[in-house]
Amino acid sequence: LMAILAEEGLARLPSVVPKVVLTPCGKYDGLSAPEGHTICAVDIVRSGGILLEAVRKVMPELKTAKILIQRDEETALPKLFYSKLPPDIAKLNVVLCDPMLATGGSALTAIQVLKEAGVKEENILF
Repeated sequence: LMAILAEEGLARLPSVVPKVVLTPCGKYDGLSAPEGHTICAVDIVRSGGILLEAVRKVMPELKTAKILIQRDEETALPKLFYSKLPPDIAKLNVVLCDPMLATGGSALTAIQVLKEAGVKEENILF
């Protein structure tokens, strides 16, 4: 299931464009593969690891990053504990790996961390 989700997500990146593919059976209207050096997969630690591994199997040359967000026990609000992003992340298309969604608080916090690092919202795929 994660492999299908990873492939579908990567197919929606801007570097994927229509392309005619020549096969032994003839021509096929397909898509070009995304450029791995322009992509960073960001793992929201714990739930995102399984999706990150699926994305890495499809595109092993992409960069990876980690963000750890946990819910504060007293306020029930998401709290950032750790982030490790590549220095050039602002220039990359980001695949935010978090297959679990409950309240959306972790996702919103992760997107805010990415935006503060210079990533444009339109370059984030969630």
